[in-house]
Amino acid sequence: MGSPQAAITALTGITALYMGLVAFGNITDYPTNHAFVQHVFAMDTTFGSPNTTWRAITNPTLVTIAYVMIIAWEAVTALVLVAGLVAWLRGREETARRLSSTGWVMQVLLFGGGFIAIGGEWFVMWQSKDWNGLSAAFQNFVVAALGLVLLHASRSREVVPD
Repeated sequence: MGSPQAAITALTGITALYMGLVAFGNITDYPTNHAFVQHVFAMDTTFGSPNTTWRAITNPTLVTIAYVMIIAWEAVTALVLVAGLVAWLRGREETARRLSSTGWVMQVLLFGGGFIAIGGEWFVMWQSKDWNGLSAAFQNFVVAALGLVLLHASRSREVVPD
């Protein structure tokens, strides 16, 4: 129970559950986070500097496409992590490592690249008091990065391929 593999298995399962719930919530309560994406893209609650607001995207079709892509990415990330969890539970370590790593990289890309870099800096989400998701994005980024560090630091020298 206290082995590195057990810890990684637990973290894979927790992040799989979390990402699944995020995707489920965004599908079943579509309007809530659609509004979030819409306001971040519109930059309508930022400081309003013309030096940044030229980046705003207000086209409803583009906002919807971006939001649907985010939901799809979340769902695929959850499925990859679930597959990783199953592989860990079945003792298929190499497959589990690849799947967990892939899922966490997907999570890092979404929250680090998508929300922190693009949302936070390109659309200056950090300026908004109402539509600022940087704290939650950072938490997700850190959890996935921790999983990646644990996974790669725990690599056994005698791993037998599945």
